[in-house]
Amino acid sequence: MTREEVLAEIEAKNVKFVRLWFTDILGQLKSFAVTKGEVEDALDGGMGFDGSSITGFNRIEESDMIAMPDTSTFTVLPYRPEQDAVARMFCDVVTPDRQPYEGDPRYVMRRALKRAEDMGFDHYYLGPELEFFYFKDDTATEVLDRGGYFDLTTLDAASDLRRDTVTALEAVGIHVEYSHHEVGPSQHEIDMRYTDGLRMADNVMTYRTIVKEIAARHGVYATFMPKPIEGENGSGMHTHQSLFTGSQNAFFDPNDEYFLSETGKQFIAGLLAHAREISCVFAQWVNSYKRLVPGYEAPTYVAWSRRNRSALVRVPLYHPGQEKATRAELRCPDPACNPYLTFAALLNAGLEGIEKGYELPDPIERNLYDVTAVERKRMGIEELPSTLGEAIELGAASEVLLKTLGEHIHNRFVDLKRAEWEEYRVQVTPYEIEKYLAIL
Repeated sequence: MTREEVLAEIEAKNVKFVRLWFTDILGQLKSFAVTKGEVEDALDGGMGFDGSSITGFNRIEESDMIAMPDTSTFTVLPYRPEQDAVARMFCDVVTPDRQPYEGDPRYVMRRALKRAEDMGFDHYYLGPELEFFYFKDDTATEVLDRGGYFDLTTLDAASDLRRDTVTALEAVGIHVEYSHHEVGPSQHEIDMRYTDGLRMADNVMTYRTIVKEIAARHGVYATFMPKPIEGENGSGMHTHQSLFTGSQNAFFDPNDEYFLSETGKQFIAGLLAHAREISCVFAQWVNSYKRLVPGYEAPTYVAWSRRNRSALVRVPLYHPGQEKATRAELRCPDPACNPYLTFAALLNAGLEGIEKGYELPDPIERNLYDVTAVERKRMGIEELPSTLGEAIELGAASEVLLKTLGEHIHNRFVDLKRAEWEEYRVQVTPYEIEKYLAIL
C-alpha cells in the first residue's frame, strides 16, 4: 500500500489504533500504538522511542531511535474488535539523521537481499515450516491431546484452534498451504506458502503472534519453544529456499541427475560449509540444543540428500524435474529464532558458496543415525554444535556471521548469548540432585 491507500483503509475499516512493530536482536516482537490522529505524522516522520531499553540496541547515551512504518505491511488485525479496529505496520528502525540503524534486524535482512540482488538474483524465496505445541497454560507442559502425525480423530483436540488460526492468517494476507497435527502429542504445524525473503521474515513474526493470540482466545497456550517435552520430538522450522532471476529458478537444471544447477549446488555447499558457525543464530537458545540430538528427526549431521531426512539439507523430490519446485530445505533451524537474522545468515552462507565456487559433496542417502561415529569420521561428516556454548564461540569467530550481522549486532548478540550460556551452565538441575545427591 501507498501512504494514501493506508490512510484510506484506516477510514474504511474504522481503525482507531495502529500498532508499530519491530524486533530486538533476539527476535522478540516490540510494539507501540499510535492513534488514528497521529498516523499521518508517523508515516511522514516516523515515531521516536528509547533504543536503550530494547535488547541489543544502543547504549543510553545514544538511545534516540525512530521507527519508520513500512506502508506495504499495513493490515488490520483480525483478532481485535471490528469497531475501533486495530491495525499494524512493521517498521524499519533509523537514526535521527534518517540513516538505517545498524542494530535493526530488518536492516540485516535488507542488506543480505541487496547482496543477492547485486549478484543477479531478483528473488530469495523462502518457505519455512513452523511447528509448535499447545499446552493447557504457560506453567507446565500438560498436553491437549495424544495425537500423532496427520491424525484426524478426536485425539486431535486442536482442529478448531488450527482452523481459527488459518482464518486469521489468511485475513492478514498470509497464504496458508495446509495445516496438520505433528508427530508429538499436542504438536501442530501450519505451513505458509513461499514468498520473498523480507516479506517472509515479517510473516514469521506475524504467524507466531497470531498462533499465540488465537490460542489465548481458546483458553490455552501456544509455544514455539524448541524442546518443551523430554522424550518427544522438538519443534523445528524446516526452511525451503530458492533463488530466482526473473521467473527463472537459478537452482534448476533439467539435465542434471539431481535437477540442480551449478548455482544450486554451490548454494547448498555454502549452507553446509557454514552451518556450524551460524547455528547460534538459527538455534539461538540453550533449549535449542536439546532438540538437536540424534533420534528425534532433528538433523545434526552436516550432509545433504534427496530422500534422507536425517541430513541437514534435503532437496525434496515431491515434484522431480519441475523448475519452480526445485529448492533446498534446511532442516535444522527452530521456530524460536529471529527470522530476520536467520534468513539473512542462510542467504549469505549460500551466496558465499556461489561467489567462491564451493564444491558440493555427494549426497548421503543412508540414515545417518545408523552410521557409527567412526564411519561418519571416515566419510568426513561433521556435526552441528552440541551446546549453545560451543555454537556461540563458533559464531564469535565466524567471518560469514560478522559480515551478515555487522559488527554492532554481532558483538551484542555474542555477549547476550555468552551470558545466557553462563547463566545456564552454573544451574544445579533437578536431574543432578536426583542422580548424584544420594550417592556422592
